[in-house]
Amino acid sequence: MKKTALRKKYKELRLALSEEEIEELSLKIANKALELPIWEYSFYHLFLSIAEQKEVDTEPLLHILLGKDKHVVLPKTEFQNNKLRNFLLTDTTTIRKNRWNIPEPEGGIEIEPQKIDVVFIPLLAFDEMGHRVGYGKGFYDKFLSECKKEVLKVGLSFFEAGSRIKNVLSSDIPLDFCITPELIYTFRK
Repeated sequence: MKKTALRKKYKELRLALSEEEIEELSLKIANKALELPIWEYSFYHLFLSIAEQKEVDTEPLLHILLGKDKHVVLPKTEFQNNKLRNFLLTDTTTIRKNRWNIPEPEGGIEIEPQKIDVVFIPLLAFDEMGHRVGYGKGFYDKFLSECKKEVLKVGLSFFEAGSRIKNVLSSDIPLDFCITPELIYTFRK
């Protein structure tokens, strides 16, 4: 399937989920994350969920990261250039929703992409090759291209891998892992 068709299909599938299903599936995904070989690192990049888009709720994963004394880095979108800026979550971090309902840090201690060890990535769909479909603006591909080569890329999805994505670009950066409520997909060579 092509990315456009996949975006439409998976947006509809997510919108059909109830709040209770999202809560239950998100908790399963967070618990499944504990099985990954990623916990020896320090800096973890975590998106805050857009509730209106029925994204995977990352709050349970945030609690795990904080409970393990990890440095949590939050993205802030810059729509004028489709880039992410990244800020360390601290006790004084203020989170506000932007005009697209994306919860973001207002500012704080900026963290360079090269410092980040693990990135949890929002997505709409992914395939068995580790390619993913997001909202189509390229924020994460640009950001990941600025990270160190060995950064671990972990997708979070309510749904299992779909059929092969047909129009993958050379600039699309594949996942290393994807966590669903029931499975962990591993794409690392």
